[in-house]
Amino acid sequence: MTLTVTSTEPVDDRPLGPALRRGWARRCPNCGTGRMMTGYLKVADACPDCGEDLHHHRADDGPAYLTILVVGKSIMALYLAVFLAFRPEPWVMITLCWTLALVMALWLLPRFKGALVALQWSRRMHGFGGED
Repeated sequence: MTLTVTSTEPVDDRPLGPALRRGWARRCPNCGTGRMMTGYLKVADACPDCGEDLHHHRADDGPAYLTILVVGKSIMALYLAVFLAFRPEPWVMITLCWTLALVMALWLLPRFKGALVALQWSRRMHGFGGED
């Protein structure tokens, strides 16, 4: 009778921190040089530099939820602070806050998507582990 012991230690050859930083920069989480996105939000099927498959990602609505959360909380805090400090006209508040919210959302959305794809790659989720 032979006893086989398999290690349950996680393999951490894909550290989370560097992968998230690369994803936030919209770069390949593997090499950090290739562009992850082929458009504003379209993730490339593979990295153009190292060839890492990226088509496995399942970002779905996660980046949108994170963007709404961050932008909504930030803008409402700013709205309250500006209103209490300066009491501007309503049209000034609307113009200021809507413009800032739109700019923040457009800037954050692809970065959250890149970071979420990098998180999935780092944790070997949804086929990023090598097995299909």
